[in-house]
Amino acid sequence: MDHTTSSQPPGPHTRGVRIYNGMPARDLGDEGWHKPWSGGNGGNCLEAMKLADGRIAVRQSTDPDSPALIYTTDEMTAFIEGAKAGVADFLLS
Repeated sequence: MDHTTSSQPPGPHTRGVRIYNGMPARDLGDEGWHKPWSGGNGGNCLEAMKLADGRIAVRQSTDPDSPALIYTTDEMTAFIEGAKAGVADFLLS
């Protein structure tokens, strides 16, 4: 049995990179990021990327080297549907 340690936690791979929550967003590359929530806030918004395994990565647009938050499709669906229904309105007050 191999008892070597890895600096990366276990998880699915995309483009030969192990994908995990909190990983440096730069490790996911520069291509494929979109700003679906861009508005009149001076460019301070989130960027999202759909990963090859269906999960969604999110990062801060003004700091593309920040940690990426990785969500499953079900988690992102619940968030978006909840936000549309007003469940997250408390975040705006």
